[in-house]
Formats: sequence, structure tokens, C-alpha cells
Amino acid sequence: MADDTRAGRIARRLFEEHAARRRFENLSGDLAPDSVAEAYEAQAALVRLWTADGRDSVAGYKIALTSQAIRDLVGVDEPCGAAILASTVRRAPEGGPAEVGRAEFVRLGLEFELAFRMGSDTQAGAVYDAASIRAHVDAAMPAFELIEDRDADYSALDAASLVADNAWCGGIVLGRPSTAWAGMDLSAVPVALAYNGETETATTGAAMGNPLNSLAWLATLLAGQGRPLAAGDIVMSGSTLATRFAAPGDLARYEVEGLGAVELRVA
Repeated sequence: MADDTRAGRIARRLFEEHAARRRFENLSGDLAPDSVAEAYEAQAALVRLWTADGRDSVAGYKIALTSQAIRDLVGVDEPCGAAILASTVRRAPEGGPAEVGRAEFVRLGLEFELAFRMGSDTQAGAVYDAASIRAHVDAAMPAFELIEDRDADYSALDAASLVADNAWCGGIVLGRPSTAWAGMDLSAVPVALAYNGETETATTGAAMGNPLNSLAWLATLLAGQGRPLAAGDIVMSGSTLATRFAAPGDLARYEVEGLGAVELRVA
């Protein structure tokens, strides 16, 4: 049965726009969410449409808007969360790059992150911090997020529209999981991006001071929405470096010191 709530109608519009590869535009008129809470309802309805036929499922979640500068740009005071579909999860082959087709996206952005794999379920309604969420983590790995912003105009971005559109999650590319993260101070682990031969550095602390802060924030958000994290879920903790918009032939290697590297080539 069709979802005729306003959130359901918003989701149907976004579902059709993705299928037609239309440029992203802020939701407006009768389909403009009146709150971030309603935008999350629309996001959940959109994910239900994408998974309705049983050929896809939710493999985890991402956190977006971890940078204060970006939050200021879109006029919000906190990050946002979104689902990762199983069909969009890629794993880089051992010793070589994963290949991502530029033509698969209206516009492909790359972000550079630490991904966590959950080892146990979180609890509905619980509140987490960096210390309490640690016990739920099984492994961590370097990863790319594939951003599908559908050629959005960032200068006029509406946060509720972004949330409803699943925060533009077009997929992820994962490196090899490691348990070495447990002995690290994740507020200050060096990271390095080699992009077409040019290197840029930062630390894992660029994601909300510590990627465990990101994970705890997201775990709390989802627990409050009645969809707590489950064992096996992958969580993307936010980019440590500025987004790169990719072109065919681009080659990226992202390394998290002590946890390995992941590589990607754009075809």
C-alpha cells in the first residue's frame, strides 16, 4: 500500500528524482519538510522504497555535516545521519584499487573516513558517548564514501532536504578491517590522502574531535528513532579531509596510520 503521509509523498518524489537522475533541488511547497524530524521520517520512507522488493537492505549508516563550517553553511547546529544500502557497499581488493564508474553518478564526490564495524547491538533509547560506544565496536578500517549530490548548489542548501535525501549517500568503499584501533588514541591518528600523486594529511580527530564521538552521536540518534545499530552494521564516521569531486582516471589512496590503506580508481 502506498504511503500517503507527507513524509511518504516526499520520499516518492525523491525516489523518482533519483531514478530519473535529476539535479538535486531543495524540497519546496507542499513537499518541504516542516522540521528535521519530518525529514528523517521521509528519509526512512525513501529507504523503504529502495528496499521494498527485497533485493536490497540496510548495511549500516553514515554521519554527515561533521564540520562546523559546513553546518554553519546550511544553517544547522548538529550533524545528520543516513542509511547505507547493501548494494552500494564495495570492498577494495587486496593489494589494488576498487574501481568506481564515474557514469554511475550524476556527480561523484569522494570523502575519506574511518569506518567502524559493529560487534554488538546498541539499545533503543540509550544515550552514548565515546567511552560507552567503544564496547560495541568490533573493527575499524579506512574507507571512502561515495557522495551522490546530484550536482547540488551548495550555496543554497537546505538541511532538511539533505536529510530527506538520505544525506546523499551513494555508497562506500572499504579497506581491510582491523582490531588494532582499540589500542589507539583516535583523536590524533595521522591520515594521508594521495590523490593523483599529490599528498594531503590530517588526523582522525578531524571527524568531531574523535571518530568515536561521531559514532556515539549517530548511535544515540538512531537509538532515539527506534532503529538502534546492530552487530555487523558498518558506520562511516565523517570525512577528515575536504570532499574531492572525481573525474575518470582519478586515483586515490587513503591511509590511516596503523590501520592500513584503501585505494580507489575512477573509471
